[in-house]
Amino acid sequence: MHDYYSEGDYWWPNPDDPEGPYIRRDGKSNPDNFLAHRRAMRRLSQMVPALVAAFKVTGEQQYVDEASRHLRAWFIDEETKMNPNLQYSQAIEGRNEGRSIGIIDTIHLVEVAQAIKVLGELGALQEETAAGLQEWFSAYLEWLTTSDFGLEEKTHGNNHSTAWALQASAFARLVGDEKVLEECRRLYKETLLPDQMTRDGSFPDELDRTKPYGYSLFNLDVMTSLVHIISGPGHDLWTYETRGGRTIGNALAFMYPYIKDKSSWPYGEDVMYFEQWPVRHPALLFGGLALDKPEYIELWKTLNPDPATPEVVRNYPIRQPLLWID
Repeated sequence: MHDYYSEGDYWWPNPDDPEGPYIRRDGKSNPDNFLAHRRAMRRLSQMVPALVAAFKVTGEQQYVDEASRHLRAWFIDEETKMNPNLQYSQAIEGRNEGRSIGIIDTIHLVEVAQAIKVLGELGALQEETAAGLQEWFSAYLEWLTTSDFGLEEKTHGNNHSTAWALQASAFARLVGDEKVLEECRRLYKETLLPDQMTRDGSFPDELDRTKPYGYSLFNLDVMTSLVHIISGPGHDLWTYETRGGRTIGNALAFMYPYIKDKSSWPYGEDVMYFEQWPVRHPALLFGGLALDKPEYIELWKTLNPDPATPEVVRNYPIRQPLLWID
């Protein structure tokens, strides 16, 4: 009853074998798959950060109380809390009861973890609540970094490995695990940046998908958010350059003109939801500030901060700049 469960997006009944295993249709989400837990987690990821941002602006205790109510229900209360693993995520009918790539579902806990961190810094969490949240995220981070599924996802490639690193770094920063943070820095410098990006700043693994625009934007957001977390004194990943000349700045420079003018995108339209992008991508804010690119920030200000399309929300996990930028 406490296990998180979801089914893979792009898996459908086989018209030639209706009772047999599902088949894959890349980029086309099956609305009949089980989505209730995923929707609930996304709602959590929208509500708690918004409440904490409201508290940061107003100082009103009601926002902390409501955020804490949701956090206790998900991570502390014995009757309702989620088990700290994703053993049953993105299952496929007739094929398996869970997959490593389902770990991407908890990318929506990244901003929740950041909201908890901000509440702690503001001294707003009750001691018992803070301890319970530390216990849950420590347990989940342990599973993420040691389980077979977690280790598979770490080395999967494309946006999945990037999303693993973003999650691991966010949860590690929350619980103070410097060893995992250092591993995320190593992974970024030695694997993610050199293996996923070409010298022009594009992500070939994302361009090869049936949603090249949406996936390129998603991976850019995730990678820049990762760099934002793992950078700091002695660790300036914003200016880090591989021996092949790859930098995170290249990726931002590549996508910026296509965010500004989507009609100039030369790689073909996504099979679904092309019209719903772009939105207010955190990559523009984080990159604009770190690399002194005011044009990125000005563009960011013009974009939609509150998309309502579920598929866009699914790929837009960081929405509250007040939690990330002072």
